[in-house]
Amino acid sequence: MILVFLLMFLNPLPHGFALNQEGLYLLQVKQSLSDLTGALSGWNRRDDTPCRWRGISCDSLTGRVESVDFSNFQLAGPFPLFLCRLPSLRSILLVNNSINSSLPLDISGCQNLTTLDLSENLLVGSLPHSLATIPTLRSLTLYGNNFSGEIPASFGQFQRLEYLNLVGNLLDGTIPAVLGNISTLKELDLAYNPFSPTHIPSELGNLTNLEQLFLAGCNIVGQIPSSFGRMVHLRNLDLSLNRITGSIPSSISELRSIEQIELYNNSLSGELPLNMGNLTTLKRFDASMNELTGTIPAGLCGLQLESLNLYINRLEGTLPETITRSEKLQDLKLFNNKLSGPLPSQLGANSPLQSLDLSYNRFSGEIPENLCAKGQLGDIILIYNSFSGQVPESLGRCTSLARVRLKHNRLSGPIPDGFWGLPKVFLLELAENSFGGEISKTISSAHNLSILSISDNRFSGALPAEIGSLETLVEISASENGFTGQIPRSLVKLSQLVKLDLSENRIDGPIPEGVKGLMNLNELNLANNRLSGSIPSDIGSLPVLNYLDLSSNSFSGKVPLELQNLKLNVLNLSNNQLSGELPPLYANENYRNSFVGNPGLCGDLDGLCPKINRSKNKNCLWILTSIFVLAGLVFVLGVVWFYMKYQSFKKNKKRAAVTKWRSFHKIAFSENEIADCLKEENVIGSGASGKVYKVVLSSGDAVAVKKISAGVKKGDSLSAADTERDEVADFGVAKIVKRVGKAAESMSVIAGSYGYIAPEYAYTLRVDEKSDIYSFGVVILELVTGKPLTDPEFGEKDMVNWVCSTYNQKGAEQVIDPRLDSTYKEQICRVLDIGILCTNALPINRPSMRKVVKLLQEASWESKFKASKDGKLSPYYCYDEEASDQASIV
Repeated sequence: MILVFLLMFLNPLPHGFALNQEGLYLLQVKQSLSDLTGALSGWNRRDDTPCRWRGISCDSLTGRVESVDFSNFQLAGPFPLFLCRLPSLRSILLVNNSINSSLPLDISGCQNLTTLDLSENLLVGSLPHSLATIPTLRSLTLYGNNFSGEIPASFGQFQRLEYLNLVGNLLDGTIPAVLGNISTLKELDLAYNPFSPTHIPSELGNLTNLEQLFLAGCNIVGQIPSSFGRMVHLRNLDLSLNRITGSIPSSISELRSIEQIELYNNSLSGELPLNMGNLTTLKRFDASMNELTGTIPAGLCGLQLESLNLYINRLEGTLPETITRSEKLQDLKLFNNKLSGPLPSQLGANSPLQSLDLSYNRFSGEIPENLCAKGQLGDIILIYNSFSGQVPESLGRCTSLARVRLKHNRLSGPIPDGFWGLPKVFLLELAENSFGGEISKTISSAHNLSILSISDNRFSGALPAEIGSLETLVEISASENGFTGQIPRSLVKLSQLVKLDLSENRIDGPIPEGVKGLMNLNELNLANNRLSGSIPSDIGSLPVLNYLDLSSNSFSGKVPLELQNLKLNVLNLSNNQLSGELPPLYANENYRNSFVGNPGLCGDLDGLCPKINRSKNKNCLWILTSIFVLAGLVFVLGVVWFYMKYQSFKKNKKRAAVTKWRSFHKIAFSENEIADCLKEENVIGSGASGKVYKVVLSSGDAVAVKKISAGVKKGDSLSAADTERDEVADFGVAKIVKRVGKAAESMSVIAGSYGYIAPEYAYTLRVDEKSDIYSFGVVILELVTGKPLTDPEFGEKDMVNWVCSTYNQKGAEQVIDPRLDSTYKEQICRVLDIGILCTNALPINRPSMRKVVKLLQEASWESKFKASKDGKLSPYYCYDEEASDQASIV
């Protein structure tokens, strides 16, 4: 015995052989995974146990591995089944890795598991039915993978399962009724799966222990089961973004533990249940974007709500006085309804209001004095109502305000001085009211102001020089007021200014010097004022100016040659006192209406200015000739002719409309330049009536040219519709190549080019500005989705139909290119909405290009993101805060 002890002392076992069996299993796990970041590199096979290894936790008493947490380790590979050989393993957390392939049926070998979280991986295939045979499993979280097929019927056999989360997969069956058998279930999350049109099983009402039911975006049809009233422990119910019809069942009032109900974006109809006042625990209620009618129940408004969203419905009546009882109300959004009457006078007095949007209703009366009583009001949006009276003085002290939108009401009187200088306001919209008085110099304190929109009011006095100190200003719209005095010289310091509209006022004096400092100016409108002096040549150096209207003033001197440097869509210098010759670029018929009403302005355009000397010479010649040849008769005819021409001139001059010239830029080229490039190596497409060639001009511009063939003969396989479609495609390509420029050289636009063409071309055979808007919208959708026009994912749909249907059914997340930086999600959603607006099927509903530019600019200006609500279960839904102003987008 002593000999054995001495041998062991003198020859100890190498330390590397001391690692226990569980450690060896874990080394097998490591070997089966790709560890590019070295997250598991610290695992040392010379350790006695793996209990100190990163990601491994052991029981303090037995020393056995009980938990494996590899979350966010960036591991890749199939699910490591060796984990199931750890006999005491209770928890497997592999969140946010690249675990791929399918989940094997043998996972049921992990017989002691209580928690399995494989969310945000790359798992595919069917859900293993064997999971239900793990008797101890309490939490199964698989969201954010690519599982497909049905939810196994065996899932109804879970014995102890409390949490089941399958959100954001590709499950395409129906919601099985057997899930109602899992009596232990506390949380059921199946949202954002492309289920077949499915009804909500009434059996789910058997889940009396359920606390959360998340079924948003599940393609649910039919009605809300009345059995839901039995789920008395339910705290969170989210059925949003589906196609649920019918009315909200009165049994919903039996949910005595409910805190949040999300029903937005369905097709619910009928009235809100009158007994909703029984939901004493309810904090957040959102039934917006439905077809609800009737009035808002007083009982609902009397609850201690934090938010109430009922916008875009058909609700009528008044806002109940009981809404003032809530001491927690933060968000109240009721826009786009038919609500009327005055607002409760104490609205906001008892609650920390943060956002109030009542736009597009029929509210009247005065704006309540206490909206900002708690000092937290950030947004007040009351556009398109019939509010009257003055802006409350208290709002001039509401320093938390960021967005103020009071457009199109009947408000009047002066604006409180403090209101002009609120430090956080970035949007101040007071247009289309009857406000009067002057702009206070306190506006210098509005350091965050980006948009000042005060058009169509009765403001007067001079524009304060302090406006020029607001470096963040991008838009000043102050048309149709009574402003006097001169344009402040300080305005030329606003280097971020995109739009300046001071038209329809009584402003005099010259345009300030230094206008070239407005390097981002896109629109300059000073029409119908009393401005004088010469037009500054510096205007011609503004690189992005495309709208210039200086009409109906008293400008004199010559038209600056530098204006030829601009790429203008709108040019109007009519009805001034300009003189001299026109710049060569504008000396053609296309620009006639841009210069009418300038008596001293001359050019090669007949009738643009009086040709007095020529007329006199002609008359003298006729008189001398008439002395010798038929003097009397010719004289009479000459007088008659002169009189008729004079009357015609006066009549045309009087009827000349002060119109604004619009055009697209032309490409200069010669026939030889085109012909030399019509070679086979330049073919980029072909249609029924000819081939399309890419031609690079000497100017560097790239265009697409179609060589028309003899035509389609009778009996050819192509139909007339096919021919038209190809013609349209080629026309669209020509426009797109011109507009996209060099970028087009790296893009294949040809194969699916029909997608750029507005649908109305098929029956009008005409292309106009609205068609171009449609094409531009498609380009926007390509950029936002990151998909080509012919992406296989579209199936039989084109890009526009795919985007619209996917957006409506699954939300913006499923449309936006995942490679885009999520930091700018709000702006990306705004740009996506603009693309959808541009591709509206009805041309009349598409915006003008100026409006598109403005919307895109607004998308980049707004840096304020929508704050998420605590406990809200709809993280994938992107709601546009500007929906009330752009209702057609919603």
